[in-house]
Amino acid sequence: MPGKKNLEENIFVLLLLTIWLNYMVKTKKDTSTEERILNAAREVFIEHGLAGARMQEIADKAGINKALLHYYFRNKEKLFETVFIETMQAFLPKINSIFSSDLELFEKIEAFCGEYIDKILENPFIPLFVLHEMNKQPDEFVKNMWGGKKPNIKILVGQIEEAVHKKQIRPIHPAHLMMNIMGMCIFPFVGRPLVQLIMNVNDRQFTQMMQERKKLIPEFVRLSIQIK
Repeated sequence: MPGKKNLEENIFVLLLLTIWLNYMVKTKKDTSTEERILNAAREVFIEHGLAGARMQEIADKAGINKALLHYYFRNKEKLFETVFIETMQAFLPKINSIFSSDLELFEKIEAFCGEYIDKILENPFIPLFVLHEMNKQPDEFVKNMWGGKKPNIKILVGQIEEAVHKKQIRPIHPAHLMMNIMGMCIFPFVGRPLVQLIMNVNDRQFTQMMQERKKLIPEFVRLSIQIK
């Protein structure tokens, strides 16, 4: 009978729609929970680092129980790795934007230093974690850190080589210049306890010094290689 057939078809459509809506609600709920966990974990890692962080505190901040936290992330190390990779992959487009921009060489160096130091100030757990993972599993770590990609330095390298050729800066291999810049940006954070102890500076003073280095490092680089 036509009426019965239409009724069965309508019931079938409603059933499919119900299943789809339930799936969408569950997906949204799961995504929201994972986002809360990652945001809470980031706060705890920033405050305590990997060693001092506790899964119970992360669960409390996320508003869930510890069992559910372990359902999403089986251990603290896996959660930390996820937070780190998410942070670095969000950072990569900013670095590529600077490296591929039309800024002149020293402006580009200053922009990079500012962005890099700001990122570490926001996520102070990054430097020590990078050192640890680079020593433990270097190939896998580098592959995961940028999501299978890496910073595009081609334009920057070309600018350095051109500046050397035109005798605007002293002869220097681009790799040496980049290592010098990154070393000056990263080392104070890696050696922070030692720096604060020897120089007798508190956390507020240390942060102020790092803000100052966003200008000091580019100026130091310029004075060291620029041919007047």
